[in-house]
Amino acid sequence: MNYPQFFDAVQSIPLKDPLAQVLGAFENGEYEITYLEVVKAAGHSCPTVAGAYIMASEALKVLYPTQRAVRGNIKVEFKESLEDGVAGVVGNVIAHITGATDKSGFKGLNGQFARHSLMFFNANIDSSARFTRVNTGKSVDVNYNPSTVPASPEMMPLMQKLTSGAATPEEVKHFGELWQERVQRIFENLEEVVKVTEL
Repeated sequence: MNYPQFFDAVQSIPLKDPLAQVLGAFENGEYEITYLEVVKAAGHSCPTVAGAYIMASEALKVLYPTQRAVRGNIKVEFKESLEDGVAGVVGNVIAHITGATDKSGFKGLNGQFARHSLMFFNANIDSSARFTRVNTGKSVDVNYNPSTVPASPEMMPLMQKLTSGAATPEEVKHFGELWQERVQRIFENLEEVVKVTEL
């Protein structure tokens, strides 16, 4: 399996999942989610998928500064509706990481370990997303802005040729390389693209 090597350089997200522990999936319920795994689940790597991963990672570092984030103990809110723009894509990635879902998630074992009703859209917030620890009520707002890392000027004419079916195989490959090069630069410039504010 070949993929851009910077995927492996992205910091993984350490988690503790009480449900995984009870069901014997991982010892002590501890595991890590990597960017490569998220890319596989999403089917692609782009500034949106990277942004969702970055928002979750940076928010969880603040909410759980001295321990692994607890999957299933995190509520996530978005300003946009589920149908708006890329809100659904962002929600899917963050659900993969945090376990939070709107109504479709796991209903629990006798009332424990439920994952549904932890993700909300059309929330009254002024950030890209708000993450809240259910057990403590501590929240952080996260703003993500990838426009501070511009795309190569070569990309637009290549995209026009690609979408019109006029691109050569070499041009298609070069477009993909330029696309992932921007995603890599987004990860390399976290201070510019993401801001986490404790509430």
